[in-house]
Amino acid sequence: MTLLKGIETGDPASAAVVNEDKYIQHNPQTHEGSEGLAVLFARLAKTKPKVTFVRVFEDGDFAFAHNEYDFASLRVAFEVFRFEDGQAVEHWDNIQPMKGPNPSGRTMLGGATEIADVDKTEANREVVQNYVQQVLISRDFSQLPRFIDAGLIQHAPDLEDGCKALRGYLSDTAVRYEHLHRVLAEGNFVLAMCEGTRGGVHSSFYDLYRLQDGQIVEHWDTVEAIAPRSEWKNTNGKF
Repeated sequence: MTLLKGIETGDPASAAVVNEDKYIQHNPQTHEGSEGLAVLFARLAKTKPKVTFVRVFEDGDFAFAHNEYDFASLRVAFEVFRFEDGQAVEHWDNIQPMKGPNPSGRTMLGGATEIADVDKTEANREVVQNYVQQVLISRDFSQLPRFIDAGLIQHAPDLEDGCKALRGYLSDTAVRYEHLHRVLAEGNFVLAMCEGTRGGVHSSFYDLYRLQDGQIVEHWDTVEAIAPRSEWKNTNGKF
């Protein structure tokens, strides 16, 4: 991830992997094109940041990463890029402050990292698509045992392990998933990019799932408030 390492160094050349003529930026706080990234990298480099990649995946023209940023304080991020001819042409992200460990003692970035079952990528993608639509958006919580292993390993910072705790969280009316925008997958890992509200605040939900034998057995997430349109530095939208 040469591009993201530019955050550490502040080197504007790191943004050269961007096709500036085609680049579509979905971070509302960043200007379009490689010039916007170069300015961002230079500003962030002053804080002596560290970028640590914990999980990196590929899905066709997409690459997505689960990483830690240290910008004087720790943050957890999902970064998604779409590539054409070896250059980045589109970017999405979701970042939140590091919290935890959670009630089960798990951290937001801990847990399994090994990609397996590549031959089951499409089947696992379909499981997560159905889970998001039927459980998270339609709120049919009776379907949870169909998709979620009873011993779910949970990395969300406020939740403990298990399907019961997840059901309690999702039943909270302050958490509403409304739209599924994209599902990316490689093997046993699947990332769902969703939009909704938490506590009445317009928010983006990025959820990473690890699957085994057709069920979700491990979960990580980030939740980020979406800035009001008046504060956007580009017009592409979060998704």
